[in-house]
Amino acid sequence: MFTGIVTDMGEIRALEKRGDLRARIATGYDTATIDIGASIACDGVCLTAVALGPDWFEVEISAETVSKTNLDSWAEGRRVNLERALKVGDELGGHIVSGHVDGVAALVAMQDEGDSTRVTLEAPEALARYIAPKGSVALNGTSLTVNEVDGCRFGINFIPHTKAVTTWGQSVVGDRVNLEIDTLARYVARLRAFD
Repeated sequence: MFTGIVTDMGEIRALEKRGDLRARIATGYDTATIDIGASIACDGVCLTAVALGPDWFEVEISAETVSKTNLDSWAEGRRVNLERALKVGDELGGHIVSGHVDGVAALVAMQDEGDSTRVTLEAPEALARYIAPKGSVALNGTSLTVNEVDGCRFGINFIPHTKAVTTWGQSVVGDRVNLEIDTLARYVARLRAFD
């Protein structure tokens, strides 16, 4: 489990296609405190650390994960949002995030508003019904509040701090974004299906 509060921006150092995709990610984390088998959210995708170095960790990514996320666009040098798994007693600053991406949204518009940036995204139709105004979503692993919803499109604001400490400061129209809907919304919708 994660909170959607990004704590490091990593960088893809190497990608290797084996049976699965293997990625080496540079990090500012103290890798001596990471165990082999630990879960790390990488752009919102819960991945398992399978090898460690002094300033990097490696993950293996299945074809299933690649097909359901934007990880097929990873390339060497790309920056990625990172978050280590939640520990009992940690502050829950965002919302409960599983790291199980539901789909990919498209960034369709950006506009500066003061020092912030207003972004419009388009969700897959099957996921749009789970997105509500003032609700939470995780986008590329970042816990964010939805401003408004119009059909499959929804709006988010990025404050300067978010743009500085995550990859959102490098975003452009046309980006494909990992989307995880709020777990509570998923269960409420499921329960309503039986009414």
